[in-house]
Amino acid sequence: MKNARSIVSSALALSACGGANAQVPNLEEQTAQALLAAPADKAAEARLLGYAADGSVVEIRAGSGDFVCLAANPARERFSSSCYHASLEPYFARGRELSADSVSHEDRYRIRWEEMESGALATPAASATQYVFDGLWDSETLTGEGRVRWVIYVPGATAASTGLSPEPQPGGPWIMNPGTPGAHIMIVPPSNDQ
Repeated sequence: MKNARSIVSSALALSACGGANAQVPNLEEQTAQALLAAPADKAAEARLLGYAADGSVVEIRAGSGDFVCLAANPARERFSSSCYHASLEPYFARGRELSADSVSHEDRYRIRWEEMESGALATPAASATQYVFDGLWDSETLTGEGRVRWVIYVPGATAASTGLSPEPQPGGPWIMNPGTPGAHIMIVPPSNDQ
């Protein structure tokens, strides 16, 4: 019953957006955005998050699976939505809190890593994956055009422990933030114009 109330409250908050903040898409559009990056076998059971009129993140659909999908932030110029393993939600939720408090990009990482090292913030499961859709969104057809990049979180991993280069590899994997709690493997498919 609690989840049903949460979804109804979220839907009401989103539907109220039309007049107060026309840039926030409705529930149907945010649902479609959130699922753009979802792997086909995870979409049906994923928990979906979207945005309310005040810019806060709200649940738009409860999920029974191990994935969370987030619609594109309407306050950003660049269209990007993502789906990620549920063990990453505390990390991303904390990042959103810090962002709402106007904490700089660099400090958001530093604070979360310090909190993970101290045990104040849950560390994601080793090899927790995030799928990120970057591209263009068509509000009329509720479709996106772009590509999905993969981010595989491997807390504490290094170039030496993974055998991966810390330098970007077009179309291939490399490690970012090696040796930190936020270490992750990036894989960005080549763009169509390469």
